[in-house]
Amino acid sequence: MAQLPKQNNIFSLLTVGLLAWLVPGAGHFVINERKRAAIIFMTVVITFCMGLYIGSIGVVDPIGAKPWYVAQIMNSPAVAVFGHLTKTRHYIVYGRPGEIGQIYTSIAGLLNLLCIINAVYIAHEGKVQTAGD
Repeated sequence: MAQLPKQNNIFSLLTVGLLAWLVPGAGHFVINERKRAAIIFMTVVITFCMGLYIGSIGVVDPIGAKPWYVAQIMNSPAVAVFGHLTKTRHYIVYGRPGEIGQIYTSIAGLLNLLCIINAVYIAHEGKVQTAGD
């Protein structure tokens, strides 16, 4: 295993976590996990965009679907912009496409939450495990 410099101070761990939330994969990018960062970014963004494509922007509903919104906001703070748009313009989504879109966007958010936790953990441990080790 390759050793990273020990980054145990709380400020650097919070920075990694915040960056990972702002842009999916950015936390791994900062700790020199470039391939993982690219994979995480593509996976989370494509999954979220598929949910928006299937169900429209109306699936991001901070008023009528709070539990789903909590999971969706884990994607990025940019989801709050979509939430504000749906709150002010009242996009209404009915039926299966809306449900499936909520599921996709929420799964993308929860996947990003796991990636945030993983990036902070790797930064805390100071180890990078390369493929094949």
